[in-house]
Amino acid sequence: MIYLCAGLAVLIGLGALMMTDAVGAAADRTLVELDTTLGPIVLELDPARAPITTDNFLRYVDEGFYNDLVFHRVIPSFMIQGGGMTDAMVEKPTHAPIQNEASNGLSNKRGTIAMARTSDPNSATAQFFINLVDNGRGLDPRPGSAGYTVFGKVVSGMEVVDAIAKVPTGSNGPHDDVPLKPVYIKSAKRKAKS
Repeated sequence: MIYLCAGLAVLIGLGALMMTDAVGAAADRTLVELDTTLGPIVLELDPARAPITTDNFLRYVDEGFYNDLVFHRVIPSFMIQGGGMTDAMVEKPTHAPIQNEASNGLSNKRGTIAMARTSDPNSATAQFFINLVDNGRGLDPRPGSAGYTVFGKVVSGMEVVDAIAKVPTGSNGPHDDVPLKPVYIKSAKRKAKS
């Protein structure tokens, strides 16, 4: 009977510890809501694995930088990209580029958010993309390619992402794959932890 009670006490203690860890993990969640013209998208960022990229993204969110910008590049079965252009396809001025953190163990899987960049691995500023499919094979780091930094994932609103992926697109000046009817990010703001 003593062994049973001691074992039960250990199990209860472990359960309480696991519950505390789960509550702590929920409290540590960094959530951002993109309110788009097609509905809300909630992102959970990963500051532990992508601290520079997360801080950079949150800086733009807190400054209201993303408000009224558009998803300017939409490629079905690949990704949707936004965070840099107005509906007139004018690029908004940004802060300095950040260091690439693509070797953080996060993969460009469906529903993840990653930083857009030029051919220079350390050129990401404000533009981001959301993967529509598993793009790890082409976008994750590998010999000869630095990869694209994943820094979070969609936790609510993937149906909105998929709806954006279905909008008709065309060319606008030198830009291809531009939605013919703009899809706006009406606002981007930190969301209260749930």
